[in-house]
Amino acid sequence: MTAYQFTCTVHPQYLPEQSDPAQGIYAFAYTVTIRNTGRVAAQLISRHWVITDATGRVEEVKGLGVVGHQPLLKPGEGFEYTSWTRIATPHGTMSGSYFCVAEDGERFEAPIPAFALSADRSGLH
Repeated sequence: MTAYQFTCTVHPQYLPEQSDPAQGIYAFAYTVTIRNTGRVAAQLISRHWVITDATGRVEEVKGLGVVGHQPLLKPGEGFEYTSWTRIATPHGTMSGSYFCVAEDGERFEAPIPAFALSADRSGLH
């Protein structure tokens, strides 16, 4: 087991009620579960998202914490939150990382694996 490690899983969902395809607006919610799978307690300090639509347009989002929190997670503990984004196409991808600091001062990045944003999952084609 690695001393400094957060593992992230993401479940995206298309939001048809928040979308307007005629205007090129596709909204997606995503629920992220962050788990400290390392051996040392650590705090999530900031986030960096890379959001890419089907045309290749990239938007980067950086900021402190997640949904107003900077959770401190002991080994085995988790934190879950839901946020959202909008893109101009019915398909896209998101990936990113969290910057974390362990209680012993060690700094590390926790990767967020790429996941698909797809309006088709709700039955829309």
